[in-house]
Amino acid sequence: MEEQHVARPHPDLDAELGTIVLVRPGTPHDYGTRGERWHFLYAHLHPKPDWLPLLDWPEVASGILQLRPAAPAAERIASRLRDAVRHQHSVLPQGEQLSANALEAALLWCDTQNPKAVRIDDRLLRVIELIDQDLKAQLDVPGLARAVNLSVSRFAHLFREQLGVSPRQFVERRRLDAACRLLELTRRSIASIAAEVGYPDPLYFSTRFRRHTGTSPTAYRR
Repeated sequence: MEEQHVARPHPDLDAELGTIVLVRPGTPHDYGTRGERWHFLYAHLHPKPDWLPLLDWPEVASGILQLRPAAPAAERIASRLRDAVRHQHSVLPQGEQLSANALEAALLWCDTQNPKAVRIDDRLLRVIELIDQDLKAQLDVPGLARAVNLSVSRFAHLFREQLGVSPRQFVERRRLDAACRLLELTRRSIASIAAEVGYPDPLYFSTRFRRHTGTSPTAYRR
């Protein structure tokens, strides 16, 4: 007689407001609501190889993984997912890549809330958000330390301890990485891009850009 295999249903799992659920491929599942109204964001994805470490979440049932991020992080994640949807409907030829970048950003924010990963201090997450909100602002160490009520020395020590670089190095990397994206995705002048990411002097920007990437902004764009 042929052996019969019957899939056992998963136990009921609650997903409260802000909960993030990851369902592995091939996992039988169903979902519903206990109330009359509900709303959620979702994405079907084929993860890039370098995304796989970002998907190592706590497993609450076979094939079902969950995170319960703190409220500020949950909103950041939701915002990035909304960006991913918006870029999918963009008429820009770069829309697909922009959508993938937004999805990756959502997963990176998820990783900050993963108990299996190295947790980053909430104050540093706030600083990272401040940096990304306006790269052309005066992002000096004393100002960033004041924004999260830390002394300069304590802030600098905590930043290097958890992120592996100084605050100044982190800001420069963020600015130059943003410049790379603008060079790839727009036809704006190099001077305009330099100002947008916090370098009012285009010559100084080109010098730092070459040191960061090994090539000039013009060659990088080509």
